[in-house]
Amino acid sequence: MPNARAPSSPSAEDPSDRPILRMTGVSKSFPGVRALENVHLEVGPAEIHALLGENGAGKSTLLKILSGAHSADAGTIELFDQPVTFATPHDAQRAGIVTIYQEFTLAPDMTIAENVFIGREPGSRIFVSWRRLAEDTRAITDRIGLKRDPMTPVRDLSVAEQQLVEIARALSMRSRLIVMDEPTSALSEAEVANLARIVRTLKAEGLSIIFVTHRLEEVFRLCDRYTVLRDGHYVGSGRVADTDVDTIIRMMVGRDVGALYGERPVPEHGPVALEVEGLTRRRSARDPHAIELVDVSLRAHHGEILGLAGLVGAGRTETARAIFGADKFDQGAIRIDGKPVRFSGPRDAMTHGIGLVPEDRKKQALFLRLAIRTNMTIAAQDQVSRGWFIDERREDTLVDEFRRQLSIRMASPDQAAGLLSGGNQQKVVLARWLALRPKILIVDEPTRGIDVGSKVEVHNLLIEMAKSGIAVVVISSELPEILAVCDRIVTMREGRVTGEIARTDATQEILMAMMTAHEEGGGRALPVQ
Repeated sequence: MPNARAPSSPSAEDPSDRPILRMTGVSKSFPGVRALENVHLEVGPAEIHALLGENGAGKSTLLKILSGAHSADAGTIELFDQPVTFATPHDAQRAGIVTIYQEFTLAPDMTIAENVFIGREPGSRIFVSWRRLAEDTRAITDRIGLKRDPMTPVRDLSVAEQQLVEIARALSMRSRLIVMDEPTSALSEAEVANLARIVRTLKAEGLSIIFVTHRLEEVFRLCDRYTVLRDGHYVGSGRVADTDVDTIIRMMVGRDVGALYGERPVPEHGPVALEVEGLTRRRSARDPHAIELVDVSLRAHHGEILGLAGLVGAGRTETARAIFGADKFDQGAIRIDGKPVRFSGPRDAMTHGIGLVPEDRKKQALFLRLAIRTNMTIAAQDQVSRGWFIDERREDTLVDEFRRQLSIRMASPDQAAGLLSGGNQQKVVLARWLALRPKILIVDEPTRGIDVGSKVEVHNLLIEMAKSGIAVVVISSELPEILAVCDRIVTMREGRVTGEIARTDATQEILMAMMTAHEEGGGRALPVQ
């Protein structure tokens, strides 16, 4: 068991410092799994409290117990010094605890107002007062800066706006404690800054917030106190101002990770594997909101990692999809190993040795209800089949090879992929492409939503792929990640390439200047080698 230290006790002389929430000795088991054992959590009044830990540490289980979705096998919950038990999420909500999950629970075909007050609409038993519903909703949305007509359907909102609807719903329930599970994982930097402003406003109004995040910089920018879990155990808690990143990482992973984004030598690379020249895609009447691509050119060599950096809307993902044949483009040329190619779809790209790990692994890459073995081998059927039938021995051999090579932690290959942690899910997607022996692998947001330890493992996998001769293209919104794993970096803005630079010459400040430049060469660009 980790060397845990108990939560610091508030001063007996100052009742205002007493925790509003105290979870003590919480334990929970599922068939074959001890998810939590003797876990503690204390949250103070008007406090932003970071709940930290790697995927699989027990955070979700603890929060589901707090929200009434699970019942604990042992332990107590006190809210405002009163013992409470929650049989259902409605019990927790009535007590003032509202959870905003990473996967939103909104009804897309209903309006903002209907989602905010769903099941609690003003009016008589028979008729809803639509005027009052809109007024009550606007009173809340104005507080958090959601400048939308309350009668707007949720499906027409951006991800950031949908998150504000979730917050508005929580406020409409007169909540006293809001749980935010990975609230910034799909937001741009500007949207993250806006969310931080809202969270500070809610704190100033007296609300307490449990903030779950893998982005440690957010913890130090926003949170007052923290609690760390590891392997289902309580590790420790304290004031954020009294700790540092290295200490938090050590508590989370149980070992010194060293510099999370450490230095490494620039490798010798081989010939050009992928060459994109003058790639252009214009907006169409059918999709006027699509991001244009204008004269995009880049090269990726065998044995190197090329980074694509840019702010949201820069066109990085759109460029990757066009190269992979998932989206059409109007003009431009693609060459693989010096030979011109034109793809009618992703299958053609795969035939020519190109793989794409998409940004959203759950929606675009994994079959969450199918077995891990199926997810790994589904694109390599010719390697595991005899005629029309799967050769289970071949399949087992392939699965076992990548299970060991990528250190994928699973109960068995027949476990559903959706039950794996985020880091292990990403490894399964990478294993699928490795099974095809690609020449070029494009990886979009390789570590989004995964924990610190798994980030290091995924980075090492990408580096090993490049060492094997694969040309790896990494798209990431995290500049420290780009600087950690990439050998060269191409920056984009509004569908255009704005510069290129070697990692050894780059800093976050230089990359940001290049990413916000209006014309090519806006940063310290180096010529394409």
